[in-house]
Amino acid sequence: MTRFLLDIGGFRRGAWEMLASILIALGIVMLMQPWVMLAYTYSFLVILIGTVSFIVATKFRE
Repeated sequence: MTRFLLDIGGFRRGAWEMLASILIALGIVMLMQPWVMLAYTYSFLVILIGTVSFIVATKFRE
């Protein structure tokens, strides 16, 4: 866990790509669930932030 946090703080590609992928997956889960309207409302925004984060993270150093 410490290594992951150091990679996030050091702008390493692997950690940021994983974090962005988790955001995209979370947004898809929020989009597909039928119970909480607030989660459905913000699902597109979470997917969009995750996608943009992934695109930016690919520019970081390994």
